[in-house]
Amino acid sequence: MEHTPEVDLEKVVHRITYRPQGRLQNFRALKLSERSYVFNKLTPGMRQEILSKLSFDETVQLLDQLDLRRAHQILNRMQDPRRRQKIVMRLKNDLHSKIENFLQFHPQASTSLVHLNYVLLEGDKTVGETSEVIEDHVHNTGKIPAVLVNEAGTLAGEVSLGALVRASNKSRLGDHVVPIKTILYNASKSEVLSLLISEQHIRTALLDSDGSVLGIVYSDDVLDLLGESPASALYSFAGVEESERPFDSMWSKVRHRYKWLILNLFTSFFAAIVVSFYEGTLSEVVLLAMYMPVVAGMGGNAATQTLAVMVRGIAVGEINLRNSKPAIIREVGAGLVNGIITGVIVTVVATVFNQDPLLGLVVGLSVISGLVVAGFTGTLVPLVLKSFGKDPATSATIFITTATDVLGFVVLLGLASLILV
Repeated sequence: MEHTPEVDLEKVVHRITYRPQGRLQNFRALKLSERSYVFNKLTPGMRQEILSKLSFDETVQLLDQLDLRRAHQILNRMQDPRRRQKIVMRLKNDLHSKIENFLQFHPQASTSLVHLNYVLLEGDKTVGETSEVIEDHVHNTGKIPAVLVNEAGTLAGEVSLGALVRASNKSRLGDHVVPIKTILYNASKSEVLSLLISEQHIRTALLDSDGSVLGIVYSDDVLDLLGESPASALYSFAGVEESERPFDSMWSKVRHRYKWLILNLFTSFFAAIVVSFYEGTLSEVVLLAMYMPVVAGMGGNAATQTLAVMVRGIAVGEINLRNSKPAIIREVGAGLVNGIITGVIVTVVATVFNQDPLLGLVVGLSVISGLVVAGFTGTLVPLVLKSFGKDPATSATIFITTATDVLGFVVLLGLASLILV
């Protein structure tokens, strides 16, 4: 049977302490979080008595609710060494498997991201008692712990060391609690990343499915990890191998770069062939040649912006081809809005400079279409390449700039053929 949140746990502690008959039954009637609160209120001898009567799984579940310091103290008093060793191994294996599950949000994430340097105390402890616990922790580990606070067995938040220093020793620890961000160990990659990279200098409590604390994750550690991926991708972003360095030999640089330059050359010829189809239009409206670099440059720059976002998202496992639809729609929408803003400016400049409103309209519409294409291809191309096992940072720029150049020229010269010729 489960108690409601209104159950008076202090009365339960009194009943279990002073009424031996039915002691185990009363303890088992509590929810797991309530058991941990009541268990911490009992004397060391009574804790051992209850543990000796609980099943192996019940004991593991109960100790799993405690921080490592308290669990260590209790296990050290356990009389049966074989049972103690078996419990220790089970707790370690469970913790390791859950942390490994959590770390799947990034291929290079290691167990060092999850810190176990914390103490978990009830909110009714005094600040003076908390200071003694911290001092004992520092003595045993050499590290100052984070202070997490439970209220009736449920995580309520954390207390900063600064607040402890300023508070009266007799004040209640729970009076100084501030909320702490939490994340379940089996949360999705997108949930983990959206929380942990939302801001710097914060810590997040990693929780088990039952609400117990598995460890603490610091956002700065995660940001450092994710920062390595875009940095290492900078070399391949421009078609340069990661192994290439500034003082490599000339021939080494040639060997690393030539194949991508040749591929880019062929795609450039493709754009030139498209332009040749409109040779008659260009000969009649020579001014169009002046605006072709504008159309190509705007589309290329917009595509590079989108590609940079996608490469980062792919690197941290945030986006893939299956969940890309919302991202594509939003990038195309952003391209349309940015295209309208810059297209209007281009239209005004071309109209004033050339005294030809129709020419301005053609160039402006070409810029708008170029930015829409940039948003679409800049999102889709790297995802498609990744799905085929190719490095999107290395080769995506070639295909994306070809698409923006070709389609931008088609719109520019096609509209010019219809409107200006």
